[in-house]
Amino acid sequence: MSLLSGRIVIVGGGTAGWLAALILRDAQLRAGQGGGGQVGTVTVVETSKIPTIGVGEGTTAVFRQMLKHLGLDEAEFMAATGATVKYGIRHRDWRRIGHHYDGPIDDPHLVAPGVPLAQYALASGRPLTEAHLFQALMDAGRAPVARIGDRLVPAGPFHHAYHFDQARAGMWLRSKARGVTRINAQVTGVQTGPAGITMLALEDGRRIEADLFLDCTGFRRTLIGSLGAQWMDYGDVLPVNRAMPFWLNHDPDTEIAPFTLAWAQGAGWMWQIPTRDRMGCGYVYSDLHTTPDQAQAEIEAALGHPIEPRADIPIRAGRLRAPWLGNTVALGLASSFLEPLEATSIHGTIVQLLLLAGWLDDPEGRARYNAAHARQVDDFRDFIRAHYLSERRDTGFWRDVAGSHPAALTDRLADWANRMPERSDFAPFPMRLPHVEEQLWRPVLAGLGLLDRGAEKQALGLRPAERRATATLHGELIDEYRKASQRCLGHREWLDLLEPLGSKADAEQLQH
Repeated sequence: MSLLSGRIVIVGGGTAGWLAALILRDAQLRAGQGGGGQVGTVTVVETSKIPTIGVGEGTTAVFRQMLKHLGLDEAEFMAATGATVKYGIRHRDWRRIGHHYDGPIDDPHLVAPGVPLAQYALASGRPLTEAHLFQALMDAGRAPVARIGDRLVPAGPFHHAYHFDQARAGMWLRSKARGVTRINAQVTGVQTGPAGITMLALEDGRRIEADLFLDCTGFRRTLIGSLGAQWMDYGDVLPVNRAMPFWLNHDPDTEIAPFTLAWAQGAGWMWQIPTRDRMGCGYVYSDLHTTPDQAQAEIEAALGHPIEPRADIPIRAGRLRAPWLGNTVALGLASSFLEPLEATSIHGTIVQLLLLAGWLDDPEGRARYNAAHARQVDDFRDFIRAHYLSERRDTGFWRDVAGSHPAALTDRLADWANRMPERSDFAPFPMRLPHVEEQLWRPVLAGLGLLDRGAEKQALGLRPAERRATATLHGELIDEYRKASQRCLGHREWLDLLEPLGSKADAEQLQH
Protein backbone atom coordinates (compact mmCIF):
# COMPACT_ATOMS: atom_id res chain seq x y z
CA MET A 1 0.00 0.00 0.00
CA SER A 2 1.27 3.49 -0.85
CA LEU A 3 1.24 5.83 2.14
CA LEU A 4 1.59 8.90 -0.05
CA SER A 5 -1.53 7.99 -2.05
CA GLY A 6 -3.45 6.96 1.05
CA ARG A 7 -5.34 8.83 3.78
CA ILE A 8 -3.07 11.31 5.61
CA VAL A 9 -4.41 12.93 8.78
CA ILE A 10 -2.52 15.83 10.38
CA VAL A 11 -3.41 16.71 13.95
CA GLY A 12 -2.59 20.30 14.85
CA GLY A 13 -2.66 23.32 12.56
CA GLY A 14 -0.38 26.29 12.95
CA THR A 15 2.66 26.76 10.78
CA ALA A 16 3.88 23.17 11.05
CA GLY A 17 0.50 21.57 10.42
CA TRP A 18 -0.38 23.66 7.39
CA LEU A 19 3.11 23.38 5.93
CA ALA A 20 2.65 19.63 6.20
CA ALA A 21 -0.72 19.82 4.48
CA LEU A 22 0.60 21.94 1.61
CA ILE A 23 3.80 20.00 1.00
CA LEU A 24 2.25 16.53 1.25
CA ARG A 25 -0.77 17.48 -0.84
CA ASP A 26 1.59 18.85 -3.47
CA ALA A 27 3.55 15.58 -3.38
CA GLN A 28 0.34 13.59 -3.78
CA LEU A 29 -0.73 15.63 -6.80
CA ARG A 30 2.67 15.43 -8.45
CA ALA A 31 2.75 11.66 -7.95
CA GLY A 32 -0.74 11.38 -9.46
CA GLN A 33 0.23 13.49 -12.48
CA GLY A 34 3.22 11.21 -12.98
CA GLY A 35 0.94 8.26 -13.63
CA GLY A 36 1.03 7.00 -10.07
CA GLY A 37 -2.66 6.18 -10.08
CA GLN A 38 -4.82 7.08 -7.07
CA VAL A 39 -4.32 10.50 -5.47
CA GLY A 40 -4.63 10.32 -1.70
CA THR A 41 -6.32 12.67 0.73
CA VAL A 42 -5.05 15.08 3.37
CA THR A 43 -7.10 16.10 6.40
CA VAL A 44 -6.10 18.57 9.09
CA VAL A 45 -7.69 18.30 12.52
CA GLU A 46 -7.13 21.46 14.52
CA THR A 47 -8.94 23.28 17.27
CA SER A 48 -9.47 27.01 17.65
CA LYS A 49 -9.66 26.55 21.43
CA ILE A 50 -5.88 26.36 21.98
CA PRO A 51 -4.23 29.82 21.83
CA THR A 52 -0.82 30.65 20.34
CA ILE A 53 1.76 32.06 22.78
CA GLY A 54 4.77 32.66 20.52
CA VAL A 55 6.10 36.11 19.72
CA GLY A 56 7.51 36.46 16.22
CA GLU A 57 9.18 33.80 14.13
CA GLY A 58 12.26 33.79 11.93
CA THR A 59 12.96 31.49 9.02
CA THR A 60 15.86 30.55 6.81
CA ALA A 61 15.97 30.96 3.04
CA VAL A 62 14.43 27.50 2.59
CA PHE A 63 11.03 29.02 3.42
CA ARG A 64 11.21 31.29 0.37
CA GLN A 65 12.28 28.37 -1.78
CA MET A 66 9.29 26.44 -0.47
CA LEU A 67 6.91 29.29 -1.41
CA LYS A 68 8.29 29.26 -4.94
CA HIS A 69 8.07 25.47 -5.18
CA LEU A 70 4.39 25.59 -4.20
CA GLY A 71 3.64 28.49 -6.54
CA LEU A 72 2.67 30.83 -3.68
CA ASP A 73 3.00 34.60 -4.03
CA GLU A 74 5.73 36.09 -1.85
CA ALA A 75 4.35 39.62 -1.79
CA GLU A 76 0.90 38.44 -0.72
CA PHE A 77 2.44 36.22 1.94
CA MET A 78 4.48 39.08 3.38
CA ALA A 79 1.55 41.51 3.42
CA ALA A 80 -0.85 39.01 4.98
CA THR A 81 1.48 37.79 7.72
CA GLY A 82 3.13 41.04 8.71
CA ALA A 83 6.40 39.68 7.38
CA THR A 84 9.68 41.52 7.00
CA VAL A 85 12.88 40.53 5.25
CA LYS A 86 15.61 38.70 7.12
CA TYR A 87 19.13 38.74 5.68
CA GLY A 88 20.75 37.13 8.67
CA ILE A 89 21.43 37.49 12.38
CA ARG A 90 23.31 40.19 14.27
CA HIS A 91 25.01 38.74 17.35
CA ARG A 92 25.55 41.40 20.00
CA ASP A 93 27.75 40.98 23.11
CA TRP A 94 28.43 37.28 22.49
CA ARG A 95 32.20 37.44 22.18
CA ARG A 96 32.49 40.23 24.72
CA ILE A 97 30.34 43.14 25.84
CA GLY A 98 30.44 45.92 23.26
CA HIS A 99 31.29 43.63 20.34
CA HIS A 100 28.98 42.39 17.61
CA TYR A 101 29.26 40.27 14.50
CA ASP A 102 26.86 39.40 11.71
CA GLY A 103 25.85 36.16 10.03
CA PRO A 104 24.38 37.00 6.61
CA ILE A 105 22.78 33.96 4.99
CA ASP A 106 23.82 34.53 1.37
CA ASP A 107 26.85 32.70 0.04
CA PRO A 108 29.04 34.71 -2.38
CA HIS A 109 30.81 31.50 -3.38
CA LEU A 110 27.67 30.67 -5.39
CA VAL A 111 28.64 33.49 -7.79
CA ALA A 112 32.38 32.88 -7.39
CA PRO A 113 32.76 29.11 -7.09
CA GLY A 114 36.18 27.88 -6.08
CA VAL A 115 37.45 31.35 -5.15
CA PRO A 116 38.76 31.47 -1.54
CA LEU A 117 36.95 34.70 -0.62
CA ALA A 118 36.54 33.83 3.05
CA GLN A 119 40.15 32.69 3.39
CA TYR A 120 41.36 35.90 1.77
CA ALA A 121 39.23 38.05 4.07
CA LEU A 122 40.52 36.30 7.18
CA ALA A 123 44.15 36.38 6.00
CA SER A 124 43.82 40.11 5.25
CA GLY A 125 42.26 40.96 8.58
CA ARG A 126 39.01 42.03 6.93
CA PRO A 127 35.49 41.14 8.13
CA LEU A 128 34.61 37.69 6.84
CA THR A 129 31.19 38.83 5.62
CA GLU A 130 32.31 42.02 3.88
CA ALA A 131 31.89 40.54 0.38
CA HIS A 132 28.29 39.46 1.06
CA LEU A 133 25.41 41.27 -0.63
CA PHE A 134 23.27 40.61 2.42
CA GLN A 135 25.85 42.29 4.68
CA ALA A 136 25.54 45.46 2.61
CA LEU A 137 21.74 45.25 2.73
CA MET A 138 21.77 44.64 6.49
CA ASP A 139 23.99 47.66 7.06
CA ALA A 140 21.94 49.91 4.77
CA GLY A 141 18.52 48.72 5.99
CA ARG A 142 17.34 48.15 2.45
CA ALA A 143 14.82 45.91 0.70
CA PRO A 144 15.97 43.15 -1.68
CA VAL A 145 14.67 45.08 -4.71
CA ALA A 146 15.45 48.29 -6.58
CA ARG A 147 13.05 50.33 -8.68
CA ILE A 148 14.21 50.68 -12.28
CA GLY A 149 11.65 52.59 -14.30
CA ASP A 150 8.28 51.07 -13.44
CA ARG A 151 9.75 47.69 -12.44
CA LEU A 152 11.06 46.26 -9.18
CA VAL A 153 14.28 44.38 -9.88
CA PRO A 154 15.96 41.92 -7.46
CA ALA A 155 19.21 43.14 -5.93
CA GLY A 156 20.88 39.78 -6.49
CA PRO A 157 20.44 36.05 -7.00
CA PHE A 158 20.25 34.99 -3.36
CA HIS A 159 17.20 33.85 -1.41
CA HIS A 160 16.41 35.92 1.69
CA ALA A 161 14.46 34.72 4.70
CA TYR A 162 11.57 36.24 6.69
CA HIS A 163 10.33 37.37 10.07
CA PHE A 164 6.58 37.04 10.59
CA ASP A 165 3.74 36.58 13.05
CA GLN A 166 3.41 32.79 13.17
CA ALA A 167 -0.31 32.83 14.00
CA ARG A 168 -1.02 34.89 10.88
CA ALA A 169 1.33 32.68 8.86
CA GLY A 170 -0.60 29.58 9.88
CA MET A 171 -3.89 31.15 8.81
CA TRP A 172 -2.48 32.26 5.47
CA LEU A 173 -1.01 28.85 4.73
CA ARG A 174 -4.39 27.31 5.61
CA SER A 175 -6.09 29.58 3.07
CA LYS A 176 -3.78 28.22 0.36
CA ALA A 177 -4.34 24.53 1.14
CA ARG A 178 -6.57 23.60 -1.79
CA GLY A 179 -7.93 20.08 -1.75
CA VAL A 180 -7.27 19.67 1.98
CA THR A 181 -10.11 18.89 4.39
CA ARG A 182 -10.17 20.83 7.66
CA ILE A 183 -11.92 19.62 10.81
CA ASN A 184 -12.21 22.14 13.65
CA ALA A 185 -12.28 19.84 16.66
CA GLN A 186 -10.13 18.64 19.50
CA VAL A 187 -8.76 15.11 19.73
CA THR A 188 -10.04 13.55 22.95
CA GLY A 189 -8.80 9.99 22.52
CA VAL A 190 -6.16 7.98 20.66
CA GLN A 191 -6.65 4.28 20.00
CA THR A 192 -3.53 2.27 19.22
CA GLY A 193 -2.68 -1.20 17.91
CA PRO A 194 0.38 -3.19 16.80
CA ALA A 195 0.88 -1.02 13.69
CA GLY A 196 0.48 2.30 15.50
CA ILE A 197 -2.61 4.47 15.75
CA THR A 198 -5.86 2.87 14.62
CA MET A 199 -8.35 5.66 15.34
CA LEU A 200 -8.75 9.14 16.77
CA ALA A 201 -11.76 10.15 18.83
CA LEU A 202 -12.90 13.78 18.45
CA GLU A 203 -14.80 15.90 20.93
CA ASP A 204 -17.85 15.98 18.66
CA GLY A 205 -18.12 12.21 18.66
CA ARG A 206 -16.54 11.57 15.27
CA ARG A 207 -13.95 8.83 14.77
CA ILE A 208 -11.06 9.35 12.35
CA GLU A 209 -9.02 6.61 10.69
CA ALA A 210 -6.00 7.04 8.42
CA ASP A 211 -3.07 5.28 6.79
CA LEU A 212 -0.63 7.90 8.08
CA PHE A 213 -0.92 10.28 11.04
CA LEU A 214 1.19 13.39 11.52
CA ASP A 215 1.54 14.83 15.00
CA CYS A 216 1.81 18.63 14.83
CA THR A 217 0.46 19.23 18.34
CA GLY A 218 3.65 20.85 19.63
CA PHE A 219 4.82 20.15 23.15
CA ARG A 220 1.61 18.21 23.90
CA ARG A 221 2.70 15.40 21.51
CA THR A 222 -0.87 14.07 21.55
CA LEU A 223 -0.30 11.31 19.01
CA ILE A 224 3.34 10.28 19.24
CA GLY A 225 3.17 10.28 23.04
CA SER A 226 0.51 7.56 22.91
CA LEU A 227 3.04 5.31 21.16
CA GLY A 228 5.65 5.59 23.88
CA ALA A 229 8.06 7.87 22.02
CA GLN A 230 11.31 8.48 23.92
CA TRP A 231 12.68 11.97 24.46
CA MET A 232 16.43 12.68 24.28
CA ASP A 233 17.22 15.65 26.51
CA TYR A 234 19.83 18.24 25.45
CA GLY A 235 19.98 19.93 28.83
CA ASP A 236 23.57 18.82 29.29
CA VAL A 237 24.60 20.65 26.08
CA LEU A 238 22.38 23.72 25.73
CA PRO A 239 22.55 25.97 28.79
CA VAL A 240 19.18 27.80 28.76
CA ASN A 241 15.86 26.36 29.91
CA ARG A 242 13.28 29.16 30.17
CA ALA A 243 11.83 31.74 27.77
CA MET A 244 10.10 35.04 28.55
CA PRO A 245 8.43 36.38 25.36
CA PHE A 246 7.17 39.96 25.00
CA TRP A 247 6.37 42.55 22.34
CA LEU A 248 8.00 45.92 21.69
CA ASN A 249 6.74 48.73 19.47
CA HIS A 250 8.77 49.97 16.53
CA ASP A 251 10.22 53.46 16.60
CA PRO A 252 8.24 55.04 13.73
CA ASP A 253 11.19 57.31 12.88
CA THR A 254 13.71 54.53 12.32
CA GLU A 255 14.10 51.86 9.65
CA ILE A 256 12.79 48.36 10.36
CA ALA A 257 15.88 46.21 10.75
CA PRO A 258 16.15 43.47 8.08
CA PHE A 259 17.83 41.08 10.47
CA THR A 260 17.23 39.21 13.71
CA LEU A 261 19.06 40.56 16.74
CA ALA A 262 20.46 37.98 19.17
CA TRP A 263 21.70 39.97 22.16
CA ALA A 264 23.66 38.08 24.83
CA GLN A 265 22.69 38.86 28.43
CA GLY A 266 23.90 37.90 31.86
CA ALA A 267 22.12 34.53 32.03
CA GLY A 268 21.28 33.81 28.39
CA TRP A 269 20.28 35.94 25.43
CA MET A 270 17.42 38.06 24.05
CA TRP A 271 15.91 37.78 20.59
CA GLN A 272 14.39 40.69 18.69
CA ILE A 273 12.42 39.71 15.58
CA PRO A 274 10.98 42.69 13.68
CA THR A 275 7.59 42.00 12.11
CA ARG A 276 5.80 44.70 10.14
CA ASP A 277 3.77 46.09 13.02
CA ARG A 278 5.96 45.48 16.07
CA MET A 279 8.98 43.68 17.44
CA GLY A 280 8.67 40.13 18.74
CA CYS A 281 11.13 39.65 21.58
CA GLY A 282 12.03 37.23 24.31
CA TYR A 283 14.67 36.43 26.90
CA VAL A 284 15.92 32.84 26.80
CA TYR A 285 17.73 32.20 30.07
CA SER A 286 18.99 29.68 32.60
CA ASP A 287 16.93 29.37 35.77
CA LEU A 288 20.03 28.01 37.49
CA HIS A 289 21.49 31.50 37.25
CA THR A 290 18.53 33.87 37.59
CA THR A 291 14.84 33.99 38.55
CA PRO A 292 11.94 35.17 36.37
CA ASP A 293 11.72 38.44 38.31
CA GLN A 294 15.46 39.00 38.00
CA ALA A 295 15.35 38.11 34.30
CA GLN A 296 12.62 40.68 33.68
CA ALA A 297 14.53 43.31 35.62
CA GLU A 298 17.68 42.57 33.64
CA ILE A 299 15.92 43.00 30.31
CA GLU A 300 14.22 46.19 31.44
CA ALA A 301 17.60 47.58 32.48
CA ALA A 302 19.13 46.62 29.12
CA LEU A 303 16.26 48.22 27.17
CA GLY A 304 15.81 51.21 29.46
CA HIS A 305 12.05 50.76 29.90
CA PRO A 306 9.49 48.29 31.31
CA ILE A 307 8.27 45.25 29.40
CA GLU A 308 5.08 43.21 29.65
CA PRO A 309 5.97 39.51 29.48
CA ARG A 310 3.31 37.37 27.85
CA ALA A 311 4.46 34.28 29.72
CA ASP A 312 7.45 32.67 31.37
CA ILE A 313 7.80 29.26 29.77
CA PRO A 314 9.95 26.31 30.82
CA ILE A 315 11.68 24.85 27.78
CA ARG A 316 13.19 21.41 27.44
CA ALA A 317 15.63 21.22 24.59
CA GLY A 318 15.98 17.86 22.87
CA ARG A 319 14.48 15.56 20.29
CA LEU A 320 12.58 12.32 19.97
CA ARG A 321 14.78 9.28 19.59
CA ALA A 322 12.48 8.17 16.75
CA PRO A 323 9.89 10.67 15.43
CA TRP A 324 8.45 8.07 13.03
CA LEU A 325 6.85 5.22 14.95
CA GLY A 326 4.49 2.81 13.22
CA ASN A 327 2.10 4.84 11.09
CA THR A 328 2.73 8.11 12.94
CA VAL A 329 5.30 10.88 12.37
CA ALA A 330 5.91 13.76 14.77
CA LEU A 331 6.79 17.10 13.16
CA GLY A 332 7.81 20.54 14.38
CA LEU A 333 7.83 21.08 18.13
CA ALA A 334 6.31 17.64 18.60
CA SER A 335 9.56 16.11 17.34
CA SER A 336 12.24 18.44 18.72
CA PHE A 337 12.91 21.76 20.39
CA LEU A 338 15.94 24.02 20.38
CA GLU A 339 16.37 27.59 21.54
CA PRO A 340 15.55 29.87 18.58
CA LEU A 341 19.08 31.17 18.05
CA GLU A 342 19.45 30.11 14.40
CA ALA A 343 15.82 29.85 13.24
CA THR A 344 16.07 26.07 13.02
CA SER A 345 12.44 25.24 13.87
CA ILE A 346 10.57 26.02 10.63
CA HIS A 347 13.63 25.20 8.55
CA GLY A 348 13.81 21.78 10.16
CA THR A 349 10.09 21.17 9.60
CA ILE A 350 10.27 21.98 5.88
CA VAL A 351 13.33 19.77 5.34
CA GLN A 352 11.70 16.93 7.30
CA LEU A 353 8.57 17.18 5.17
CA LEU A 354 10.59 17.01 1.96
CA LEU A 355 12.37 13.93 3.27
CA LEU A 356 9.07 12.41 4.32
CA ALA A 357 7.44 13.03 0.95
CA GLY A 358 10.37 11.37 -0.75
CA TRP A 359 10.61 8.37 1.55
CA LEU A 360 7.01 7.56 2.53
CA ASP A 361 6.85 4.64 0.13
CA ASP A 362 10.48 3.57 0.48
CA PRO A 363 10.76 0.20 2.32
CA GLU A 364 13.68 1.70 4.27
CA GLY A 365 12.03 5.09 4.54
CA ARG A 366 11.25 5.00 8.24
CA ALA A 367 14.81 4.07 9.27
CA ARG A 368 16.31 6.60 6.86
CA TYR A 369 13.97 9.34 8.07
CA ASN A 370 14.67 8.72 11.75
CA ALA A 371 18.43 8.73 11.10
CA ALA A 372 18.25 11.94 9.08
CA HIS A 373 16.12 13.63 11.73
CA ALA A 374 18.62 12.64 14.43
CA ARG A 375 21.53 13.98 12.43
CA GLN A 376 19.72 17.21 11.57
CA VAL A 377 18.76 18.11 15.12
CA ASP A 378 22.04 16.95 16.68
CA ASP A 379 23.96 19.10 14.18
CA PHE A 380 21.70 22.07 14.96
CA ARG A 381 22.38 21.52 18.67
CA ASP A 382 26.15 21.53 18.25
CA PHE A 383 26.06 24.61 16.02
CA ILE A 384 23.94 26.50 18.54
CA ARG A 385 26.28 25.54 21.36
CA ALA A 386 29.22 26.93 19.34
CA HIS A 387 27.74 30.42 19.79
CA TYR A 388 28.57 30.13 23.50
CA LEU A 389 32.34 29.83 22.87
CA SER A 390 32.69 33.27 24.38
CA GLU A 391 35.44 35.29 26.03
CA ARG A 392 32.86 36.45 28.59
CA ARG A 393 33.36 35.52 32.23
CA ASP A 394 31.42 38.42 33.76
CA THR A 395 28.59 36.35 35.28
CA GLY A 396 28.19 32.92 36.81
CA PHE A 397 26.29 31.82 33.70
CA TRP A 398 29.16 32.63 31.34
CA ARG A 399 31.75 31.14 33.69
CA ASP A 400 29.76 27.91 33.94
CA VAL A 401 29.28 27.78 30.17
CA ALA A 402 33.01 28.25 29.59
CA GLY A 403 33.76 25.26 31.80
CA SER A 404 31.28 22.86 30.19
CA HIS A 405 31.77 22.81 26.43
CA PRO A 406 30.96 19.29 25.15
CA ALA A 407 33.63 17.07 23.62
CA ALA A 408 31.77 16.94 20.28
CA LEU A 409 32.33 20.68 19.96
CA THR A 410 35.87 20.93 21.30
CA ASP A 411 36.97 18.05 19.07
CA ARG A 412 35.58 19.83 16.04
CA LEU A 413 37.34 23.06 17.02
CA ALA A 414 40.59 21.15 17.35
CA ASP A 415 40.19 20.01 13.74
CA TRP A 416 39.78 23.65 12.71
CA ALA A 417 42.56 25.05 14.88
CA ASN A 418 44.78 25.80 11.88
CA ARG A 419 42.31 26.00 9.02
CA MET A 420 38.82 27.11 8.13
CA PRO A 421 35.87 24.74 8.04
CA GLU A 422 35.47 23.36 4.51
CA ARG A 423 32.53 21.75 2.73
CA SER A 424 34.44 18.45 2.79
CA ASP A 425 34.17 18.46 6.60
CA PHE A 426 30.43 17.84 6.30
CA ALA A 427 28.86 14.70 4.87
CA PRO A 428 26.18 15.58 2.29
CA PHE A 429 22.74 15.78 3.85
CA PRO A 430 20.13 13.39 2.38
CA MET A 431 18.60 14.55 -0.90
CA ARG A 432 21.19 17.37 -0.87
CA LEU A 433 18.76 19.45 1.17
CA PRO A 434 20.07 22.58 2.95
CA HIS A 435 21.88 21.94 6.20
CA VAL A 436 24.35 23.49 8.64
CA GLU A 437 27.66 23.49 6.81
CA GLU A 438 30.77 25.63 6.48
CA GLN A 439 28.93 28.71 5.14
CA LEU A 440 27.13 29.06 8.49
CA TRP A 441 29.96 27.95 10.78
CA ARG A 442 32.54 30.36 9.39
CA PRO A 443 30.91 33.71 10.33
CA VAL A 444 30.20 32.46 13.86
CA LEU A 445 33.73 31.20 14.46
CA ALA A 446 35.22 34.33 12.92
CA GLY A 447 32.91 36.56 14.97
CA LEU A 448 34.01 34.81 18.15
CA GLY A 449 37.69 35.18 17.22
CA LEU A 450 38.25 31.44 16.85
CA LEU A 451 39.73 31.27 13.33
CA ASP A 452 43.49 31.37 12.80
CA ARG A 453 44.41 34.35 10.62
CA GLY A 454 48.07 33.40 10.51
CA ALA A 455 47.40 29.95 9.10
CA GLU A 456 45.26 31.29 6.25
CA LYS A 457 47.78 34.07 5.55
CA GLN A 458 50.56 31.54 5.28
CA ALA A 459 48.49 29.21 3.07
CA LEU A 460 47.53 31.97 0.62
CA GLY A 461 51.10 33.27 0.65
CA LEU A 462 52.13 30.04 -1.03
CA ARG A 463 49.72 30.81 -3.90
CA PRO A 464 50.48 34.48 -4.78
CA ALA A 465 48.69 34.49 -8.15
CA GLU A 466 45.51 33.11 -6.60
CA ARG A 467 45.79 35.59 -3.77
CA ARG A 468 46.02 38.54 -6.17
CA ALA A 469 43.09 37.34 -8.25
CA THR A 470 41.01 36.77 -5.11
CA ALA A 471 41.89 40.22 -3.76
CA THR A 472 40.68 41.81 -6.99
CA LEU A 473 37.39 39.90 -7.02
CA HIS A 474 36.85 40.50 -3.29
CA GLY A 475 37.18 44.25 -3.79
CA GLU A 476 34.90 44.21 -6.83
CA LEU A 477 32.18 42.35 -4.95
CA ILE A 478 32.32 44.75 -2.01
CA ASP A 479 32.05 47.75 -4.34
CA GLU A 480 29.28 46.19 -6.43
CA TYR A 481 27.21 45.12 -3.43
CA ARG A 482 27.51 48.46 -1.65
CA LYS A 483 26.38 50.28 -4.77
CA ALA A 484 23.55 47.77 -5.28
CA SER A 485 22.33 48.25 -1.72
CA GLN A 486 22.17 52.02 -2.17
CA ARG A 487 19.98 51.59 -5.26
CA CYS A 488 17.49 49.41 -3.37
CA LEU A 489 14.31 50.69 -1.75
CA GLY A 490 14.25 51.21 1.97
CA HIS A 491 12.96 48.21 3.88
CA ARG A 492 9.98 50.04 5.37
CA GLU A 493 9.27 51.74 2.01
CA TRP A 494 9.02 48.36 0.26
CA LEU A 495 6.82 46.90 2.99
CA ASP A 496 4.47 49.87 2.59
CA LEU A 497 4.16 49.05 -1.12
CA LEU A 498 3.16 45.49 -0.27
CA GLU A 499 0.59 46.41 2.37
CA PRO A 500 -2.49 46.67 0.09
CA LEU A 501 -2.06 43.00 -0.78
CA GLY A 502 -2.75 42.12 2.84
CA SER A 503 -6.43 43.12 2.66
CA LYS A 504 -6.96 40.79 -0.31
CA ALA A 505 -5.35 37.95 1.60
CA ASP A 506 -7.36 38.72 4.75
CA ALA A 507 -10.60 38.42 2.80
CA GLU A 508 -9.51 35.10 1.35
CA GLN A 509 -8.62 33.74 4.80
CA LEU A 510 -12.14 34.50 6.06
CA GLN A 511 -13.45 32.05 3.48
CA HIS A 512 -11.36 29.21 4.90
